[in-house]
Amino acid sequence: MGKQQSIKKNFVMNVILTVSGIIFPIVTFPYVGRVLGPSGTGKVDFATSIIGYFALFAQLGIPTYGIRACAKVRDDKRLLSKTVFELLTINIVMTILSYICLIIAISYIPKLQTEKTLLLIISTTMIFNAIGIDYLYRAIEQYTYITLRSLMFKAIAFVSVFLLVKNEEDYVVYGAITIFAVSASNIMNLIHSRRYISKKNIGRLNIRQHFKPIATFLAMSCATTVYLNLDRVMLGFMKTDVDVGYYGAAVKIKNIMVSVVTSLGAVLLPRASYYVEHGLMDEFRKITTKALSFVFVIASPLMAYFIIFARPGILVVSGEEYLPAVPAMQVIMPTLMFIGITNILGIQILLPLGKEKYVLYSEIAGAVVDLVLNIWLIPIWGATGAAMGTVVAEFVVLLVQLILLKKIYLENPILDSFKHIKYVYVGISLTASSVLAVLLDKRLSSVGWVSGFTKKNSILVNNTIVIVLSGLLFFGIYYVIMLLLKDEMMLEITSTVLGKLRRKKR
Repeated sequence: MGKQQSIKKNFVMNVILTVSGIIFPIVTFPYVGRVLGPSGTGKVDFATSIIGYFALFAQLGIPTYGIRACAKVRDDKRLLSKTVFELLTINIVMTILSYICLIIAISYIPKLQTEKTLLLIISTTMIFNAIGIDYLYRAIEQYTYITLRSLMFKAIAFVSVFLLVKNEEDYVVYGAITIFAVSASNIMNLIHSRRYISKKNIGRLNIRQHFKPIATFLAMSCATTVYLNLDRVMLGFMKTDVDVGYYGAAVKIKNIMVSVVTSLGAVLLPRASYYVEHGLMDEFRKITTKALSFVFVIASPLMAYFIIFARPGILVVSGEEYLPAVPAMQVIMPTLMFIGITNILGIQILLPLGKEKYVLYSEIAGAVVDLVLNIWLIPIWGATGAAMGTVVAEFVVLLVQLILLKKIYLENPILDSFKHIKYVYVGISLTASSVLAVLLDKRLSSVGWVSGFTKKNSILVNNTIVIVLSGLLFFGIYYVIMLLLKDEMMLEITSTVLGKLRRKKR
């Protein structure tokens, strides 16, 4: 293996990338949500979910499989180049076939015909993903490049939102901007990849060798995409675009928090795959234990805070029109913990160990549960019903993975990693911060901080103040108590951040 990138450095870069992904929707959606309304944002969410199914077959699970495949051969430029070109060829062929299927679907399904332009614009994500070969950069742990590239395009998209989205009819423009922010930078990936791969001397491509593992990863992606996008799609067909907009507002905040919780696991997959490939199982167990501790320490306060402060959260991020989304947001927040744990168990443990079929079984179980519950709950409770289905589905995924993990062949069962988590410390800190936050919420909610603006501006400013003050108190108390209790993970996070700050000052 060549020079290893520091896991801490990769984590910091990924945190910056994650924060940029958080800032973009937090700053733009309050504006977009008010301009487009629930109907406009619902149309974009519905179209994005529909395209998600076509993108699923265009990608074939390669974004995840490619990281593992490339990480195993990253020390050999010829083999790495050969692997990338094989996967790229498969991606391009499948993207063409997916476009053919999309055009047929638009031609024959009335619901899709009404938003043909929006669907075609959002479908360009399939092209960008195919040529982006993002799995290469993650496999060789080039997180600095990934972060800087993403920041540049998000900055352009950020400015474009305020310049181009002016009224309710601009939801198509907003859809185009969201795709640009997330996917357009993949064009640079293809050009930049010449530093790491070359067409010279790679020999004949052996595409067939990838079919069997890709089939498993495709099945995994199918199951995941079904229960991630199924809620919006079923809401769109069974209810209205407005209901999709409500659900989208709740899920948007949840997804932002999930990106924080899973930020460490994202940088550990290539390293975990490398450790397993080279038999370094002690190192593998160490990073697993740290990752699980990180999830519990970070997910617990985020989950509790946004259940307590769901109302001001929705009012700040989306606006008064989206208040019906508050119950859905409160219901869906436990998925922060479930997704955080399954991200580590599935992506960081089972995949590197070659047990992707276990991940597949868990995701199929989650997809089936989500489908059944959505059929029952969505007609009754709309967006909140969809949130209920998602929570139960994510819990089922976690439960199945925990059961199947008992079959892992490690000398010390990987489930022992859970014994190192300081549950009591998290419980004490969370209880204290939650009680004080609830008391503060009652006091803050009765205060009118500003007046003299328009009603919408007053609501935004007042609730922003509530979020800022309550957030400082809640997370401040949680952090201080965890430090006083000398929680190892919180101490390590603090040490890493302070170390980076000291080096910058020098």
